[in-house]
Amino acid sequence: MPATTGRTKRSEKGLLTPDNCVVALIDHQPQMMFGVAGVDRESIINHTVALGKAARVFDVPVVLTTVETKSFSGNLWPQIRAVFPEQTAIERSSMNAWDDKNFVAAIKATGRKKLVLAGLWTEVCVAFPSVQAIHDGYEVYVVEDCCGDVSQLAHDNAMKRVIQAGAKPVTSLQVMLEFQRDWAEKDTYDAVMDIVKTHYGAYGVGVEYAYTMVHNAPPTVFPKYVIPSATSHK
Repeated sequence: MPATTGRTKRSEKGLLTPDNCVVALIDHQPQMMFGVAGVDRESIINHTVALGKAARVFDVPVVLTTVETKSFSGNLWPQIRAVFPEQTAIERSSMNAWDDKNFVAAIKATGRKKLVLAGLWTEVCVAFPSVQAIHDGYEVYVVEDCCGDVSQLAHDNAMKRVIQAGAKPVTSLQVMLEFQRDWAEKDTYDAVMDIVKTHYGAYGVGVEYAYTMVHNAPPTVFPKYVIPSATSHK
């Protein structure tokens, strides 16, 4: 049965599909990242951008939200803004996004009960809304490689807490492959491979090798690097 986008509808049976979930990216902001320790911060940025791109490829609704942008946390990362150039993040004062009526309304407006969630920091901005969303009847999936905390202990304990509450831990790659599901689905295949080659290290290098050396495909060409022109700084 085809989905409304013309894409083949994936079977559910407990799995995520592009048609049954909503993605929420919470507080991916500079000041929040400054406090992350014990986790590779470059990896968090890389995987969060990959998750955002995957959501775009599969037409999954995404809710962006930020906290105290001007007074503390800084702007949403430009890497994420580049993936969602037309979307404005929901600004909050509350640490817990589930306490913000605009955020909850945006989630409810999608009509979807599976919530794929990632953010900084894990023990607060991820754990609090996860626990309460589960209480309100949502099925929560925490994308762990897009999360971080002030220490490895804090992150690990937060993950234990959300899992005990009923959340399911996943990775950004797992989510994307769960959306794709079948390599015969050519409408999204090339876009998924582009994300893999750009964001998933050894996997991406392996794909490039197979394309060029086994299947005799032309090498991938990424956008040419242009050195930014010098600007005056005040």
